[in-house]
Order: sequence, then C-alpha cells, then structure tokens
Amino acid sequence: MNEIKKYIEEYYLQYRQSPSTTKIAEAVGIARGTAYKYLVEMSERNMIEYDGQEISTEVTRKYNKEQTQTPIVGSVPCGSPQYEEENIEEYVSLPTAIFGKGDFFILRASGQSMIEAGIDDGDLVVVRKQVEANEGDIVVALVDNQNTLKRYYRDNANKKIILHPENKTMKDIIVDDCYIQGVACHIIKKI
Repeated sequence: MNEIKKYIEEYYLQYRQSPSTTKIAEAVGIARGTAYKYLVEMSERNMIEYDGQEISTEVTRKYNKEQTQTPIVGSVPCGSPQYEEENIEEYVSLPTAIFGKGDFFILRASGQSMIEAGIDDGDLVVVRKQVEANEGDIVVALVDNQNTLKRYYRDNANKKIILHPENKTMKDIIVDDCYIQGVACHIIKKI
C-alpha cells in the first residue's frame, strides 16, 4: 500500500492528475483488479481519498494546480535601448501561488543598468503585460522601435518621460513618449 501511495504522489506531481488503476497495476506489478481493491482498502484506512476516479493524498492536496503558461521571449537590454524581435524561446509554468494571476512574459536581462535594483545580467525578469505604469515601476519600454528595462518616471512640467537606470554610472533616458510593454513584477535568478 505504501508503494502504491508513493507511486500515486510521484505520478500526480509529474502529470498533475491521478494515475489510472491500470497505470498503478503496471507500476507495482499487480493485476488491475487487485490495484482497485487496494485503492478501496487504502481509502477505508484513510491513507488516500478515492472516489472511483480521482485519488488524492496529503501531498497531492497541497499541490496548487493553478499555473500560468508563460513564454520566455528573449532578452531585454539593461543599458541603451536596443531593437528586439519577439522570439519565444520556450514556455514555462509559473505557479499562481507565487506569481499571481495575469498575462505575463519573461525576459532575460542583458547589461548592467539595473544592478542597483537587484537585476543582474542573465536574470529572468517576469513582466506583467500592461500598457500603463505607475511612477517608480520598473518597465519594459519601447522607444523608437527599441526596448529597454528601466524605472519609469514622468516629468509633467517638461512633458517628458524619464527612463531611469538603477546604476549610478549611467544617465537617464529622457523621451517625449514611449510605449509601455509591461511592468516587471518578479526576478528569477541564480544564487
């Protein structure tokens, strides 16, 4: 029974669903009918919950099924603006328990301009797609068909937008207008 329970949990964590009685039988080397009888007995002993279809354990009940499929779309410069074509490298699953719900994309940071904000060259920046930003947000901004990752400020007196690098050795990028592609909300990095 412990071997069956262990298999159920491993299968669930890999495939995000309960294994069939046929899969369980094959995995532990027993007949399908015997696997069913074990599941019923395990349910009666409160080792698992089994309704004839779905199987759950303490471990699988804690697993958050909600995930967002999020594309990694290349890199964004943390320096001078550069032209970047949207090129999806791959999709990754982001658990909503950590990242929340929303429409996201992930960019690989490139350069040194955001190091004082904790964004280093090679970090993955999770960006919520949105076209507006608040003062002080870190944004992916499109300026003259080039994108960049900077802190966003408005200079209302001069009717300018300031894209501020978080690196004392670099200067602000001051523009009349820019298109906000999204706001950075998380950083995924190696430690």
